[in-house]
Amino acid sequence: MSPAFINGCDWPELHRDAYRPRDTVKDDAEVPRIGRLETTAMILELLPGAGVATLRLGMSAGEAVAAAREVGFTPSDPDIGDAPGQVLCGHEQSRTEFNLGFSKGALTDIHVYRFQVEDADVTVVLDGLDIFRTPEEELLENLENRGHTVEQNDDGVDTLPDLKMILSNESSFAYPMDGEGEPIYFDYVLVTSVNFFGPRGD
Repeated sequence: MSPAFINGCDWPELHRDAYRPRDTVKDDAEVPRIGRLETTAMILELLPGAGVATLRLGMSAGEAVAAAREVGFTPSDPDIGDAPGQVLCGHEQSRTEFNLGFSKGALTDIHVYRFQVEDADVTVVLDGLDIFRTPEEELLENLENRGHTVEQNDDGVDTLPDLKMILSNESSFAYPMDGEGEPIYFDYVLVTSVNFFGPRGD
């Protein structure tokens, strides 16, 4: 399900340390029990309303692709032009993907797709929580316990309206399943700079 977007938002102060190599991972005492981070080669931090890792909403296409390259993501088409609609960037070793969405030449949406290499040295983190390795219900419960609104629907599209983010299962790839054949983890997250309607349409 695709959310409907409308223009306009307040842009928060940008964080500059959202990409962290393994030697900067928090000590065990600082990491939440649910979704705790293990030692990893690369941590990509989700920054609600601001960006992902080195990517910043509002960047030009050239700036965004350069930022993606900084963390090892390469555009599928090197000839992106000045005002693309979307640019797909992939991380070869983990098969993680960014789909960068642009409007009027500026980055407005960052779609992050879960790594297809299950033991990949990549962690996507929000507020200290491992987004793609924490079971869905545990992750949503932990987010709610931290004061975030979670809007769920029956199509697997869960909205975090105060964070301007969406979590969902969108892939046909054979990710880990539970005993009933349902995905255990989320495989997609959207970080956007615009307001949008969630699953309930409000």
